[in-house]
Amino acid sequence: MIDLVIDQRRRSLGGFDVNRVLPFAKRRMVGPFIFFDHMGPIVFPAGIPSNVDVRPHPHIGLSTITYLFEGEIMHRDSVGSEQPIRPGEVNWMTAGRGITHSERFERARVEGGPLNGIQAWVALPRESEETDPEFTHYGMESLPVFHEGGVRGRLIAGEAFGLRAQVKTHSPLFYLHLELESGARVQLPDEYPERAAYVSSGAIELDGQRFAQGQMIVLSQGQQAAFSAVGPAIVMTLGGEPVGPRFIEWNFVSSSQERIEQAKADWRSGRMKLPDLDNEEWIPLPEPSPPPEPMS
Repeated sequence: MIDLVIDQRRRSLGGFDVNRVLPFAKRRMVGPFIFFDHMGPIVFPAGIPSNVDVRPHPHIGLSTITYLFEGEIMHRDSVGSEQPIRPGEVNWMTAGRGITHSERFERARVEGGPLNGIQAWVALPRESEETDPEFTHYGMESLPVFHEGGVRGRLIAGEAFGLRAQVKTHSPLFYLHLELESGARVQLPDEYPERAAYVSSGAIELDGQRFAQGQMIVLSQGQQAAFSAVGPAIVMTLGGEPVGPRFIEWNFVSSSQERIEQAKADWRSGRMKLPDLDNEEWIPLPEPSPPPEPMS
């Protein structure tokens, strides 16, 4: 039932640390999900320095989803969006042929406050890698929810349990936020070949084993899987159809290394448009770049 267990690893974003889960050396992707970071939980004091912000940077070949449990992030991008990201809302940005954006902690800078959330990247299928970039915001009230047997669920994207989210996706997937009371039990959707569960808080039991906060359990294909909560727990479940091997380098994802090299050259030379409302600074291309590897 269990294929692999991935423990989160601390990674610095310059101004603060995150807990990285995907990509992992032994399991680069789960369905189309190629990147998964847990931001926090952390409490920012008022007056945090500007280096905590994520300055404008580029993406290609993917969709990003920033989903918060606590806190607020101000998003600005090169297609003209300016949107505060708040808990329980869906903010889905499709990079396609290229987009740039910034993520700033403006409210926390003034008031102080917590940050706790997940940023995930979904690799686009080959036929959609060069689609037009776009950003779409969905309020909490528009997300499908269910409440049964001590489980409160919110469908962030895709289809699961007979529910379908409004988010425009490019390949079959599911992404769920689950809040479980102690002893509550959940069976994961079994119509997808690749699935995983990430323990955001608390602990769960699955296949006779206990897993705690910061662990992702990747499930074997073709088998039913269910887990139960050991005390109150928050679990993110995800998965879908594989989209094939991908190269990932810095913020770029593609089925072609040549396309990534082109994106690097475009960013280095200033050919990628910056956000209209945040274009005074940006993150330079890291040099030298690490040797890329295809991911599957």
